[in-house]
Amino acid sequence: MKNFALIGAAGYIAPRHLQAIKATNNNLIAALDKFDSVGIIDSYFPDADFFVEFERFDRHIEMISREKNVQLDYVSICTPNYLHDSHIRMALRRGADAICEKPLVLNPWNLDGLAAIEKETGNKINSILQLRLHPSIIALKDQVMNGPRDKIYDVDLTYLTSRGHWYYASWKGDREKSGGIATNIGVHFYDMLSWIFGDLQKNVVHEHTHDRAAGYLEYKQARVRWFLSINYDTIPAEIRNTGQRTYRSIKVDGNEIEFSNGFTDLHITSYKEILKGNGFGLEDSKPSIELVHDIRNAAITSLKGDYHPFVKLPHSKHPFVSS
Repeated sequence: MKNFALIGAAGYIAPRHLQAIKATNNNLIAALDKFDSVGIIDSYFPDADFFVEFERFDRHIEMISREKNVQLDYVSICTPNYLHDSHIRMALRRGADAICEKPLVLNPWNLDGLAAIEKETGNKINSILQLRLHPSIIALKDQVMNGPRDKIYDVDLTYLTSRGHWYYASWKGDREKSGGIATNIGVHFYDMLSWIFGDLQKNVVHEHTHDRAAGYLEYKQARVRWFLSINYDTIPAEIRNTGQRTYRSIKVDGNEIEFSNGFTDLHITSYKEILKGNGFGLEDSKPSIELVHDIRNAAITSLKGDYHPFVKLPHSKHPFVSS
C-alpha cells in the first residue's frame, strides 16, 4: 500500500484521483485545497488529514515523516494549471513521485527545470494523458502504425464543451493562469494527435478568443482541422435538441472514431500503469506543451486553404464585456 497526498482536493477532477487511489488499494494521508468544500473525501478516505493552507500541509508532511516514519510515496496534483510547476517541485523535494493533471506546465522551458529536479531527487513526474489509454484511440494508433508509412490521413477534430459564466470568473478564464482555451481544454487532444500521427510539421491558428480556438495542423502522417469551444451556441442544433451540452468528434478520412464512452475508468488505468512504472513522463508531455505554447502566441491567420468549417460560426462577446 502506497501513501498519497492530494493537492487541489476541491477541484472538478479530484474525485477521479480519489477513486483511482482507492481502486488501486492505496491510502490518502493528507489533502490540500484553499476551498473547504471537500466532503467527497469522506466517501473514500475519511481519516485523511485536510488543510486549507499550503504551509501547514507542507509542515504536516515533514512532521509525519520525521516523527512517525510515515513515508509519502506520491503527490497527486489537481490544481490550476499555473500552479502545477510549483506543486510538482514540492512533491519531488518531499521525496515523492508526482502525478499531475495536464498540462504539466504552461511553458516548454519549465520542463527543463523539472527534468533537473527529477535528476537531483531521483523521483519521477507522471502526467495524466488518459486518451492514450482509451481503447478507440489505441485502435486508431494501431491502424496507423500497421498502415502504409507514407499515408497522410485527413482528420477533423471538434470538441465543444459548454461552460457558463462562472468559467470566466474562475482561474480558467484567466489566460495567464489557464493558458486559454487551446491549452485548458485542448492539450490532451494535441497529445493524442502527436502520439498517433508523428512529429508536427506545420501549425496555423485561425482563431483564438475567450470562448473558442481553431486552426490547422500538419503532422508526419496527418492533416488536421481542429475547432474547440466552450460556447453552447457552437454545438450543432441536432445535438442541443437531445439535451447534450458536450460534443466530441474525431473523423479520420471521413470516418467517425467513436470515443464518447470509455472515459469512466481511465484515471484508474492511468494509476495502475504509474504504479507499475509505466507512467507518461516529461518527454511524453513535451510535444503538446510546445504546441499549446505556440498556439497561444501565434499570429491569427486569415481563412485561406484548409480550415475547420465551424470557424465561420457567429462570434459571441465576452459575458463580462458590456459593449
